[in-house]
Amino acid sequence: MEDLPEIRIGTAEREAAMRRLSDHFAAGRLSVAEFDERSAVVAAALTRGDIAPVFADLPDPLVKAAAVPAKSASGFLSEWPERIMAVIPIIAVILFFTTGSWLWFLAIPLMGALLFGSRHNHDDRDRDRDRRRDRDNRSNRGQDAID
Repeated sequence: MEDLPEIRIGTAEREAAMRRLSDHFAAGRLSVAEFDERSAVVAAALTRGDIAPVFADLPDPLVKAAAVPAKSASGFLSEWPERIMAVIPIIAVILFFTTGSWLWFLAIPLMGALLFGSRHNHDDRDRDRDRRRDRDNRSNRGQDAID
């Protein structure tokens, strides 16, 4: 459909173009003046041919998504298990000196197992599931070739 530039567009197409333009602006590819100028062109567009020049020098959204790796969540609470684990040995030493019992040092591996044990189990399960899926896909492709 993109090859028919003189097809008239409606509100939905204009809104989709504005969203794409906003995404490019948010990614830092457009200055405020460029965004204002291009958004005026999109708002006044009557055909696909009117919108095409607005995106001529901007990358395709699919290319952008593939080229930019997904960011993990950042912030103070995103790494809370690591932050807690960093404090546990200090707490164990303080409790050792205040109570005189060495058993507090057992809290260090215990907390490590509690905080990180389930994370590794999920990773192992995901890896095993992916291996089974790959193996099944290979065997299904082999069956398709035989049939």
